[in-house]
Amino acid sequence: MADLKYEADTSPEVGELDELPAPLPGEPSDSVTGPGEGTDADLLERAHALLAAHPVADGYSGLPWALRRLPWFDLELGESAVDTDVPRMREGHVGALFWALHLPDGLDGDRAVGATLDQLDLVKTVVRAHPEGLRLADNPGPVTDVRHCGRIAVLPGPAGAAALGDSLGILRSLHGLGLRALTLSGVAWASEAGLTRFGEEVLREMNRLGVLADLSGASPDTVRRACAVSKAPVLCARSAARALRPHPANLPDDLLGELGAVGGLCMVPLTAEQTGPSVRDVADHLDHVREVAGAQSVGLSGTYDAGTAHPQDLTDASCYPHLVAELLRRGWSETDIALLTWGNVQRVLREADFTAREAQRRRAPSTMKISELDG
Repeated sequence: MADLKYEADTSPEVGELDELPAPLPGEPSDSVTGPGEGTDADLLERAHALLAAHPVADGYSGLPWALRRLPWFDLELGESAVDTDVPRMREGHVGALFWALHLPDGLDGDRAVGATLDQLDLVKTVVRAHPEGLRLADNPGPVTDVRHCGRIAVLPGPAGAAALGDSLGILRSLHGLGLRALTLSGVAWASEAGLTRFGEEVLREMNRLGVLADLSGASPDTVRRACAVSKAPVLCARSAARALRPHPANLPDDLLGELGAVGGLCMVPLTAEQTGPSVRDVADHLDHVREVAGAQSVGLSGTYDAGTAHPQDLTDASCYPHLVAELLRRGWSETDIALLTWGNVQRVLREADFTAREAQRRRAPSTMKISELDG
């Protein structure tokens, strides 16, 4: 990343990560469970206790597009037609989630801009219709406040890069309407060849606004250049370890290392296609990403309601305790699990907010056009 950087201790602190729950009777004080220790029921009970203190900040939900096909729904009462509703999120201890605004393949230009605006409007409408369960949030302070009020924080994004229509003015307008993340792939300025000059200007303007860069599915050259140019942490909101499963959206170890070196965040998706058919497979990817990128650079993306199959025992938003129980079985400390579920996303949001405030002091909104930079 560039020279301007939010300097913060990435270890959990009271006020940033809430105090860890007291150990259950008979547990050691650091609550580190070795492989095979504890019954399944004990581990699941500990997982619920830990998630009650450090809920899941889910990096990707396809709910906005899934809701478009339903004539009527009630997420607070419960909605069997989707994988995500308020009762199941509460059961799974989801405290915040990004609602993706991605579009079907083939939409571009004005159609992509219009469809993204429609989805942003739908997100706001759905949140307003469910005030007892959901609240919009756009930076780490409100996310924490929403959680303390007993609601689930909704952050709009990521959207596809096509939603900009190659216009920085549209980027600012989408941010003003609530957009908090943008996926840098599938457009001429963020392609297999990497970021063009206009693509770098888009990224700098995203930094100035506080819009997170999502590099899921981006080319290796785009990932490397984004890591070098961005002054705020970048995300891979749906990427697992290619060393374990050779899916094209998964990251090889060299890119995982670069992501960790700049304080980025790899959010492992709970999909059978990218991680495997079992909870153990997902935990294998989490182990690997933690080992290569570091405990401060691994997170979770449920990827529910995105049209993908999920591993056994991770079929909907209520299932996160089963995954955390498996991590406890493997000896993950409560500190590392707290970073995985909640702390790392909060750090990224804080750093992006800091970067945006500093950049706004130094830099006016960009008026550059793609024709001026890319010819």
